Amino acid sequence: MDGNTALNRQTCIENGRVHSSVYTDWQAFAEEMRVVFENNWVFVAHESEIPKPGDFIRRTIGVQPVVVTRAPDGIRVFANRCSHRGNLICAEERGRKRAFSCQYHGWVFAPDGELLDIPFPEGCAGIDKSKHGLKTAKVSVYRGFIFASFNHDVPPLEEHLGNGRQALDRAANLSPSGSHSIGRTWIRHMFRANWKMLSENEADGYHVTFVHDSFAKAINIEGKYDNILSDEEEGVSAVCRDLGNGHTELDYEATYSRPMEWLGVAEDRYPEYTEAMNQAYGPENAREIMRKGPPHTFIFPNLFVAETCLVMIQPLSVGETVNWHTPLLLKDVPDALNQRILRQGEVAMGPSAFLTADDAIIAERQWRALAGSPGWLDISRGADRESAKPEGVVESHYTDETSNRGFWNHYKSLFPA
Repeated sequence: MDGNTALNRQTCIENGRVHSSVYTDWQAFAEEMRVVFENNWVFVAHESEIPKPGDFIRRTIGVQPVVVTRAPDGIRVFANRCSHRGNLICAEERGRKRAFSCQYHGWVFAPDGELLDIPFPEGCAGIDKSKHGLKTAKVSVYRGFIFASFNHDVPPLEEHLGNGRQALDRAANLSPSGSHSIGRTWIRHMFRANWKMLSENEADGYHVTFVHDSFAKAINIEGKYDNILSDEEEGVSAVCRDLGNGHTELDYEATYSRPMEWLGVAEDRYPEYTEAMNQAYGPENAREIMRKGPPHTFIFPNLFVAETCLVMIQPLSVGETVNWHTPLLLKDVPDALNQRILRQGEVAMGPSAFLTADDAIIAERQWRALAGSPGWLDISRGADRESAKPEGVVESHYTDETSNRGFWNHYKSLFPA
């Protein structure tokens, strides 16, 4: 630690340890909102949430409120802040509009951010409308997932996603039409902790046996957690991965021996689904897709494809974060299958479920400990048994901290030395 007022991440983050100040320093948090969130690709919504022209929803990029809308020429994202006096342009959570009018002084804006009208224009004769539009973000979509960045020179989205594309492909291909459907309801949980505690936890397999043992014992998926709950470390077949660019995952594929096992049902439970998948991908490929199941993958910095749930991480302050989640339903499948996905998501992450509540308690305890007793955190587990895979992927034992090191190494690379 160098004692400077500004946090020096180059001295606070090493390959096998992280200093607590990167979680607790409020100035570091403010800088993260600009460097990590505003200047890079951030997940903001799914296409199915705004299916028709004029549809909009409110979201955030970091702590900055934004509106995501489907304009006539495509999806747009703009800062939810009037260019006149800074009031919210849009107060509704969702809806449909052809234009957005500030309720403070009535300035009207198009979905692309262009200033359309100023009431009592004589008093604003010197204002150039073309220079008073809303702050807009660059937008890109991959397999229905909408990403945005206020840095219009940001590299292409596919470059940012890198190996994470395979996870989004894997999730989408569980539908015979290759797409998802997100409902109107997101459940939100307040975490009294720093946002990075949520992000790095999403692909941390080491804590499952201890924090989520009740869930792992109760879940009705044969073989998935049996070896993880045992003390036989060499018998665990699931793996953890550093996918690069801060993306991480826990892969349970090796624990599944037959199609639909990941959903806790027999493969003949939904014959119409199987037939549709066979027609879409061919019998051999369809069977393998249905066996592998959904991914358990974190996309840096705020998206978590949690198998049959979708999670979005929203920072509020250095010590407050909102965890959003919703069922990740499949398009063009029998309703009974999506009902099963919905029920499984409720068991895992619903208001009275296991996982989210467990993680919220652990994260708050960690935050309280670090805020009151600063020091170094060790993330060196498994560094000597990692294996390099194609395309820059690093794989290791399910309980290793390979994913944590991958997260922090990428985070560190975003800040100048």
